[in-house]
Amino acid sequence: MNKSRLRDEFLELARIPSVSKREGTVAKRLITILESMGATVQVDDAGAAIGSDTGNLVARFPGTAPDVAPFLLCGHMDTVPPADHVRPVVDGDIIRTDGTSVLGGDDKSGIVAILEAVRLLRERHIAHGPIDVLFTICEELGLLGAKQFDVGRLRARTGLILDCDGVHELITRAPAANRMQFVVHGLEAHAGLAPEQGISAVQVAAEAIAAMRLGRVDGETTANVGRIEGGLASNIVPNRVALRAETRCLTVEGLQRQTQHMVECLEVAAARRSVTIAGKTTTARIEARVERDYEPLAVRDDARIVALVRRAAGRLSKPFLTRSTGAASDANVFGARGLEVANLGCGMRQIHTVNEWVDVNDMVATTELLVETVRLHAG
Repeated sequence: MNKSRLRDEFLELARIPSVSKREGTVAKRLITILESMGATVQVDDAGAAIGSDTGNLVARFPGTAPDVAPFLLCGHMDTVPPADHVRPVVDGDIIRTDGTSVLGGDDKSGIVAILEAVRLLRERHIAHGPIDVLFTICEELGLLGAKQFDVGRLRARTGLILDCDGVHELITRAPAANRMQFVVHGLEAHAGLAPEQGISAVQVAAEAIAAMRLGRVDGETTANVGRIEGGLASNIVPNRVALRAETRCLTVEGLQRQTQHMVECLEVAAARRSVTIAGKTTTARIEARVERDYEPLAVRDDARIVALVRRAAGRLSKPFLTRSTGAASDANVFGARGLEVANLGCGMRQIHTVNEWVDVNDMVATTELLVETVRLHAG
């Protein structure tokens, strides 16, 4: 294992800004790296579809062992902001931010582990099947790059997504999610002269939200109202409020229950508010738009990909566990399209904050596990 090479490559990639829809610069660098390693690289047209300055990268490495099925290794190139000027601080094996930006370990720790694993397979002349490397765009905006990607471009039908915290941990269950947009319609009136002639959409929305089960609803379900917009002025009873919300659940049935609960809270609150003026009765009303954001990831404990990684960890005398998470990844998208994939921990810590950090030893451990997994896949 070339620990210094892995560390230096992480630092190089971390310093390249690549917030969602601006992954072009890091993509160019990765193309150069992948081609220098002997891959053929293609860029799809997902960027044009979703407004990024590049598309998803697909790199194909030939196999060295006959009659072995291709294997997929996948990470995403984009980061969340703030990341216009990333200045990594190195303290021994710990790399952290300077407190003004994210580090980008989500997901560049996964990317460098993939690159180093492929290098080691080739340098050590370890027999392996064909390898597809996929680096996606706009994962942080709702898995957009993966949603736009044509899985027919892949030879592999099984593999690993590297995009979660922890080491020697495999995410096999992740939630489905619904995005919700609600509009509460009330009735405007002068707030000082005739408030009784109005219906406050803000009040309706507030009563509905107060009645909702939000946060961690149960062991499988979360829900959140994340954005509230409405009103024109403090002296006008507001006639319109827009809400944006989401719910996630490890089961589709639970997702549907929570979604219906949130819709019903709004409908009940609206039905309680009405006013009659000159013989005409107006009742508050709700517009609701619910869209499935992504499907659940549900990989059985006896699935081949799980058994493969478990065996690899055992061969390295390392601990191994499978677990669920409340966050989605590209694995949700590809799993729903028939690929057998799970999400492997790659050492990122305190992600989506300016306190983000990684331990080089965790990235080394992830790389070693990848090498052994691909080797066993060929065996």
